[in-house]
Amino acid sequence: MEMLSNLAMGFGIAFTPFTLLLAVIGAFVGTIIGALPGLGPSNGVALLIPISFSMGLDAISALVLLTSVYYGAMYGGRISSILLNIPGDEPAMMTTLDGYPMARQGLAGEALVVSGVASFAGSFLATIGLMIFAPYLAGVAYKFGPAEYFALYMLAFCTLGGMGSNNQAKAAMSAAIGLALAMVGLDKSTGMPRFTFGELHLQDGIDFLVAIVGLFAVAEVFFFIETHGKDSAIGVKLGKLTIPWKMLKRTFGAMMRGTGIGFVAGVLPGAGASLGSFLAYMAEKSVARDKDSFGKGNPKGVAAPEAGNNAAAGGALVPMLTLGVPGSGTTAVLLALLLTLNITPGPLLFSERPEIVWSLIASLLIANVVLLLMNVPMVKVFVHILSVPAWVLLPGVTMIAFVGIYSLTGSSFDMLMMVGFGVLGYVMRKLDMPTVPVILGILLGNAMEDNLRRAMVLSNGDWTYLFSTPIAIGLWIAAILGFVAPIFLRRLLKKPPLPETDPSLNED
Repeated sequence: MEMLSNLAMGFGIAFTPFTLLLAVIGAFVGTIIGALPGLGPSNGVALLIPISFSMGLDAISALVLLTSVYYGAMYGGRISSILLNIPGDEPAMMTTLDGYPMARQGLAGEALVVSGVASFAGSFLATIGLMIFAPYLAGVAYKFGPAEYFALYMLAFCTLGGMGSNNQAKAAMSAAIGLALAMVGLDKSTGMPRFTFGELHLQDGIDFLVAIVGLFAVAEVFFFIETHGKDSAIGVKLGKLTIPWKMLKRTFGAMMRGTGIGFVAGVLPGAGASLGSFLAYMAEKSVARDKDSFGKGNPKGVAAPEAGNNAAAGGALVPMLTLGVPGSGTTAVLLALLLTLNITPGPLLFSERPEIVWSLIASLLIANVVLLLMNVPMVKVFVHILSVPAWVLLPGVTMIAFVGIYSLTGSSFDMLMMVGFGVLGYVMRKLDMPTVPVILGILLGNAMEDNLRRAMVLSNGDWTYLFSTPIAIGLWIAAILGFVAPIFLRRLLKKPPLPETDPSLNED
């Protein structure tokens, strides 16, 4: 009953005209961001954080807007995957395997509708899972002390780096860069400056919003200049859009299985939507009777990964809200938003600020319905947006990044630092080094250091205190497995080659 009363309170806030408008706008903008190849949810949310501050939005409004953009981008990634064979973001990669062959067979409309409904099923049920399981996980978090939190932060670094890179050494190096950047500024215990090199602007530390926009948005501009100099074009034509009821009925089981797998993958810190999409696709292929048709335009090969990656997006919010540990790269950006608003995610968030949590959940439920109604009839609008020329897109992205950060900080030094982070992000991408561990290091580095110091004070310097409880030991084991396991799973995680299209394959 308490959950229902909290949900009623959340809907009371979410159904206010302004909050409802923000959810609709966020869903629309997010779908556009997801449909444009290369941008993705992380970049979209990072771009809009400074804009939300310059608009003077309060905590609830800003969180509703950006999480709606997050969900919308997860929906939109499927559009370019199906029509262009170019994933809008990494989690949509698996959708290309059967989505593009369906489009080549003249079933682009059917593929877009099936993927849209699957996205709705995954994200809607994951939001309900967030509503049910998050309070229980918050209760478990009360048992966490400094040793457990330090091990939890190690788990976040190991799994997010391990799953996000093909080279664990590069992932560890990225995390080390982030932790090193987190050390810049005044020491909280002694008040002594660290690594400031006499620069007064660095004494307050590095603003993680500047780092996020630089590493994601500005680096993306540099990357676009190198790789997308020519105007994009639609790979296949979109015919008459109809709702394939028989195909939806046949793929219902795939949607449900993908949702369950994706939600579990999302809850695990660092696994995220990419792993959820991959596992959902491979699981569906393993249980299907027509295994040979996968990769040639099987609708189940579209429904399962789309449900999986959208369910993982909702599941990733669970550890972020209850433990303060992001479950994915995008939730790491959302964590930065909460910290900037002086809101500390964790178990106390549910008891001290329930209006934030429950209005967010209610708004996400509404945004999912809006996204379903928007993505099916308006899909042709989003398709036309894919043809935006690079010479229009690039200046727009650059302008948003610079104006947003300057309106937030008013510091020309931060503008230069943002460009510097953009160069760093570009170089790291060229070296195939993941950038998310850098963001995670800047976000969690100080908290990780504080918990390590508390643990050492409580134990009089005994380092074995970090392994003194069953929870801490379990987290350390999970961290080691999360870092080592991808080494053995790398062959499975690689994208299979796209088979030749079989024009004789017909679906209902």
